[in-house]
Amino acid sequence: MELVEELPDAYWWETGLGFVTSLIFIFLVGVSMSSWLGASLLSLGEWIIKKMPLMSYIYTASKQISSAISPDEDSHAFKEVAIIRHPRLGEYAFGFITSTIILRKSTGAEELCCVYVPTNHLYLGDVFLINSKDIMRPNLSVREGIEIVISGGMSVPQILTIVDKQSILSPRVGKFDVPQV
Repeated sequence: MELVEELPDAYWWETGLGFVTSLIFIFLVGVSMSSWLGASLLSLGEWIIKKMPLMSYIYTASKQISSAISPDEDSHAFKEVAIIRHPRLGEYAFGFITSTIILRKSTGAEELCCVYVPTNHLYLGDVFLINSKDIMRPNLSVREGIEIVISGGMSVPQILTIVDKQSILSPRVGKFDVPQV
């Protein structure tokens, strides 16, 4: 007497039918969300989330992070790839310049760059304010920098060349005149 029963042919049919139904459902949701009605529903849902007290902060921050690391060419959250001295002398870290600010002090003003250094994957990291003169700018595009971080450093070129700051000024990085205080 065998304890293992053979599965009826109807079982395999139902399993395949469930898989195909799931694929069709996902496809139809994608098509409907790309239409005007779907986009309206998505904006309504986004508006509702933004009205919630705590959720609005979480949603806004996560949306900014996802747009920053999205592979779209339209996303310009990361301006340049940067190499900074971190955490100790003689050690360096890859980062991304996100903006430039002017810090006014009693001794004068200095230009600082906001450098995002990923610590775990790409969506978690630290933000450092570093004097723009202390940042090394390698000859890497932002896409190549993201690939280096995601691959855990396996796609780093054998030779990196540091490019002179004046030759690669980005649209919003490094164009401030530092006012004298």
